[in-house]
Amino acid sequence: MNISVVSSILGDYSLDESLKYLSGLGVDQFELGVGGYPGKAHADALVLSKDKAAREKVLDTFRKYNMGISALAVHGNCVHPDKAAAAKFEADYEAACVLAGQIGIDRIVTFSGCPGSDKDAKQPSWVTCAWPPEYPQVLEWQWNEVLIPYWKKAVKIAADNGVKRIALEMHPGFCVYNPATCLRLREAVGEQIGANIDPSHLYWQGMDILEVIRTLGEKKAIYYFHAKDTQLMEHNIRKNGVLDTKSFTIPAERSWVFRTLGYGHGAKEWKQIVSMLKIMGYDDSVSIEHEDGLMSPKEGLEKAIAFLKTCVITQDNTNMWWA
Repeated sequence: MNISVVSSILGDYSLDESLKYLSGLGVDQFELGVGGYPGKAHADALVLSKDKAAREKVLDTFRKYNMGISALAVHGNCVHPDKAAAAKFEADYEAACVLAGQIGIDRIVTFSGCPGSDKDAKQPSWVTCAWPPEYPQVLEWQWNEVLIPYWKKAVKIAADNGVKRIALEMHPGFCVYNPATCLRLREAVGEQIGANIDPSHLYWQGMDILEVIRTLGEKKAIYYFHAKDTQLMEHNIRKNGVLDTKSFTIPAERSWVFRTLGYGHGAKEWKQIVSMLKIMGYDDSVSIEHEDGLMSPKEGLEKAIAFLKTCVITQDNTNMWWA
């Protein structure tokens, strides 16, 4: 397994500064944000896909520090009901696919997106319940009329540029937010679609991460992994449940908060997660994402890297003499 880092954590630093810093910490790879929500602090797919010299400069920087690119990140909402917003996300996604083919990266990380409730909607509408009856109707319209048709087109764009794996981050607020919805879209549009498992978004929904890995692994649908933790504020959950719209700036009042690795769940849990990934056939990049509001990006990142080094498995056992 390789330790990677999500590039947006170091958005205040240049690509050269970021890779030099991470290389010194023993990190193997960088998840390169090239558009959409991850931003373009280190690379802009719209620019790089049209400028060979600029692409070579980026690749030279990675070679300089012996660092790999774990994936191109272009999280967005290409099915946004605001056509202008959707067009910007689509442009970044399509440019990311082109860029991936140009530099030999076969994996894109993004979101499924979420449409509005109907053709006249102005904002996305995330459906979370089965009653009143309007909600299932909205859900079926979103999937059958918008989401599936869009992704049938999007996977072809990816395939035409050599992108074999589209890792959808299962994220609340979007149509794909758990294994069932990820597999539903995969069945509808093809096996280029797989999951980016980020436990931080799954813990607070009540999922067992080992079961998530097992479920997706059995379908060979694990395409990426984000290493981020969540602390459940049980006293607030007991009062108000897990659905929470309060600001992340007031952690004492929230039902859950994002934490750096080890501050939500301990080493035993994370070692079991890493082991289950390997058992289910995922022996690939583990990309650290830091959104811990209680510590600075660098402190959180450095703690996460040190913690993850004690959990990842880097060598296969080729001498199972007892077996």
